[in-house]
Amino acid sequence: MPSPSGRRTSRFMTASSAMAASTRSRPGSMSAARSNDAGVWSYRLTGLVRNGEIETDYSRNDRIFVAPALKWQPDAQTSLTILANYQWDRLTPIQFLPAQYGNLPRNFFAGSPDFDRFDANHGSIGYQFSHEFDDHWTVRQNLRYSRQETDYRQLYYGEWLGGPDMINDHTMSRTLFTVDETASLFNVDNQAEYKATFGAVENKLLFGLDYNRQSVDGQNGYGEGPPLDTLNPDYSIPVTPPGLIIADRVQTIGQIGLYAQNQSKIADHWVLTLGVRQAWVDNTNQDRIGTGSYDQKDHAFTGNVGIGYLFDNGLTPYAGYAESFTTNIGQTLANVPFQPSKGKQYEVGVKYEPTFFPGYLTASLFDLRKTNVLTTDPSNPLGQVQTGEVRHRGLEIEATADLAFGLSTTAAYTYLDAEIAKGDDAGNRPARVPEHQASLWANYEVGSGVLEGLSLGAGVRYIGASFGDNTNTVNVPGHTLVDAALRYKKNGWQAALNVSNLFDKTYYSTCYESGSNPDLSCIYGEGRVIKGSLSMKF
Repeated sequence: MPSPSGRRTSRFMTASSAMAASTRSRPGSMSAARSNDAGVWSYRLTGLVRNGEIETDYSRNDRIFVAPALKWQPDAQTSLTILANYQWDRLTPIQFLPAQYGNLPRNFFAGSPDFDRFDANHGSIGYQFSHEFDDHWTVRQNLRYSRQETDYRQLYYGEWLGGPDMINDHTMSRTLFTVDETASLFNVDNQAEYKATFGAVENKLLFGLDYNRQSVDGQNGYGEGPPLDTLNPDYSIPVTPPGLIIADRVQTIGQIGLYAQNQSKIADHWVLTLGVRQAWVDNTNQDRIGTGSYDQKDHAFTGNVGIGYLFDNGLTPYAGYAESFTTNIGQTLANVPFQPSKGKQYEVGVKYEPTFFPGYLTASLFDLRKTNVLTTDPSNPLGQVQTGEVRHRGLEIEATADLAFGLSTTAAYTYLDAEIAKGDDAGNRPARVPEHQASLWANYEVGSGVLEGLSLGAGVRYIGASFGDNTNTVNVPGHTLVDAALRYKKNGWQAALNVSNLFDKTYYSTCYESGSNPDLSCIYGEGRVIKGSLSMKF
């Protein structure tokens, strides 16, 4: 479904998922790949070491990442790739700052340097296996296990202690919130594919069985912290972890899916796709401090169908319908379990890839409805609640073109008519979903001479105005950002420098107004981010 970024996915930004943003980082990364002479064994190693900070005072943005990969391919029909990664993060939680009593600077820190932290250790291992028995049958199995330990503690803005009538008051109350949990994920997908030709029909049938299991074991703490004088902040005040544990549980979601999809290409022009999936879900929660334990079972049958026609001149009109069923792990701050989300999407569009020009154009109209959408809790920005039903209608246009002399461009525009169709805020626009978004990027690459391999790029992004809440009482202004990139490739090496928000524009990414607190809190958008990378292929 359309997300805050305008893409039609079911992703919704949460506080924790936005906390890894960097603005003044000093990263170093490298990727290397190699195979033996026979090509049977090949490997790749990707690594990153970053010692950085964001624009907030007393911040950290440190990361160590390593991802080895090993591939065994004894013949053209068989391959096995083993994938692993480990990631070590030491980050700073995102800051919620008051907006209406004189804006605090972007670098103001509302927490405690000795208390606030977002530490996470993540690792995963798995493999991808494929074998072709003959020209018709192919089997695949993909498996992965991952685990993450999270230690999150934040002291964040509550309200101005003087109340809304005391304009010159400069002391804020602060709230404590902690997360101490371990999450794991296991999934395996088994597939069989059968390809055959029947006269003018090229047919590909795929069917499979998958299983995934998600588990979260942890607790959340909540309480009041010491106040902070914003004109003379004293960060040496001791902070005691909250004594109130508002959640202590083990939640496990197991899902089995049986699916099939058939794709037919008829007479080299018509393309027809049909797919079905049956899913069974078992969602259990063991509440260690209250009566919130439950065992919730769900099942759903979903399908999709699509049809398109390939014209000889590169034009492809298409139409499609798809259903979705997604489990939502977690619960509200009131210990109410999240229900699964279901969606239905209708789409018509056209793709055009001209035969006389290197480039393509896509345009689509869509209508999507999704139930039980996760959104920010209006009473606490660190929690989530579900909205009854959300409808998104809109238009997406994207075009790319390789122009003469090494110049290429990409442009995109999204118009989104979003509405809460059912629920307490029916008729309103969903929070953090702008109506208009647009981007334009141009890149120039030197193709010959002394500077061959050098490329320069620049672009502009526009994010339209939105609302910070589902009640549509909090307005978040739109903003325009400029990005740039510089790359150089030679002899398998590539050095790159990427800069987002080149002019360091100050803006709000979102705002909210607590139901129990009339003060308006906002999150500053990411300032200038400079990232350097070095990669090598041999």
